[in-house]
Amino acid sequence: MSALASLYPQPLWQWFAQICAIPHPSKHEQALSQHIQAWARSLGLSVVEDRVGNLIIKKPATAGMENCKTVVIQAHLDMVPQKNADKVHNFTTDPIDAYVDGEWVKARGTTLGADNGIGMSSALAILGSNDIKHGPLEVLLTVDEEAGMTGAFGVEPGMLQAEILINTDSEQEGEIYMGCAGGVDAEFSVPVQWQPVIAGSQAFTLSLSGLKGGHSGVNIHLGRGNANKLLARFLANYAKVLQLNIAAFNGGSLRNAIPREAEVTLTLPETQLTELQQKVVEFEAILKQELSVVEPAIKLSLTKVNAPTQVLTSAAAQQLINILNVCPNGVMRMSDEVAGVTETSLNVGVVTTKENSIQILCLIRSLIDSGRTQIENMLSSLAQLAGVKVKFSGAYPGWKPNPESPVMAIVNQTYQDIYHKEPVIMVIHAGLECGLFKKPYPEMDMVSIGPTIRYPHGPDEMVNIKTVGQYWELLLAVLERIPVKT
Repeated sequence: MSALASLYPQPLWQWFAQICAIPHPSKHEQALSQHIQAWARSLGLSVVEDRVGNLIIKKPATAGMENCKTVVIQAHLDMVPQKNADKVHNFTTDPIDAYVDGEWVKARGTTLGADNGIGMSSALAILGSNDIKHGPLEVLLTVDEEAGMTGAFGVEPGMLQAEILINTDSEQEGEIYMGCAGGVDAEFSVPVQWQPVIAGSQAFTLSLSGLKGGHSGVNIHLGRGNANKLLARFLANYAKVLQLNIAAFNGGSLRNAIPREAEVTLTLPETQLTELQQKVVEFEAILKQELSVVEPAIKLSLTKVNAPTQVLTSAAAQQLINILNVCPNGVMRMSDEVAGVTETSLNVGVVTTKENSIQILCLIRSLIDSGRTQIENMLSSLAQLAGVKVKFSGAYPGWKPNPESPVMAIVNQTYQDIYHKEPVIMVIHAGLECGLFKKPYPEMDMVSIGPTIRYPHGPDEMVNIKTVGQYWELLLAVLERIPVKT
């Protein structure tokens, strides 16, 4: 952590080192929140924790800028808790083991939390500064952004006085974001019936691992493997011919992360074991051939386990396999208006076996409401054909782009003045909280910026050190250019 704290800009990286040391996965942000509150109050700043746990910290303007428009810098307190299968780590108790690797900061075997820890660190560093010029300032730190946007949903009218909001949750230096996708969760509930295990059966766990995973919005267009879909494909090919019985299917851990790992517990007649082993080798070779460029580390492994007491009936197993195999996944449509940006997508994120059902949790994203509705209709049709239930929940709106945004114009011009090149004005295929803020604050002018973060929502997450400095310089320069109230 000392290596992090010495990076430029030091005030930001010193805060990021502190944040890494305090566990703060989604729905477990309280320890970090209390730490920040105690620190802010020690500086004499106004601190409010609202009814859902969001923090609003206010700082007066520096001398000579009292008449400028009030700005709120916004970030979220939580991080995505993802780790490699061989990594021993408890996200609710263990610190993030962050380290410097050349031009990047990474974490050993887990997500780093640069999403959105860097943005949060920048806001806190500005609050603690004595020499940064700014007008009246508010910092909004929301809870549970990654697991349902609970904090953003809970933001109420009157909590903020700002006319301008700078969201810090973007992940590419040199890009200014003026819009984002909306989304909704879709959960299939597949009923199960059980039967006893046939005497003399062999039991194994078939595991698929080594995938890159990543953000189910930002990375969805990269064609990365989905562990749930690939394992379902194996079962669709071989379950009947090998007389496989399914005792459990579990894969992925977050609906907004492309699943990197999945496993199915199987039983089969001993006479089929040799052929199963052969098919595992053959299927791994097929996947490596198909996905060698995007998934060079893909691995399919078979491990002998104790026999379970029950397995799915053949009808229940076939129903599960059919649903997983046919369920859409990945990019549904690219945007015609914003080149290179995904318009609508679906991620088959989590499969969980329970006593009475198997739950399949997906996340639909779309830049347009009609695109989201179309995927909902597709999944409803699939559920009806399959004879299962699907429910939709947690819908959140997109952030409609405003090409005439005054604050976007300020950020755009400021970037050109500093770096002598034009930034890219973008719409992101991810769920920024700005869309939700527009409901209680419809007139608030918003923009989103950030440093370059690669592979968020997965253990390969990393943040580029140089771009953190560039993001910091841009943010400070923008604050200095905020106009006076009219």
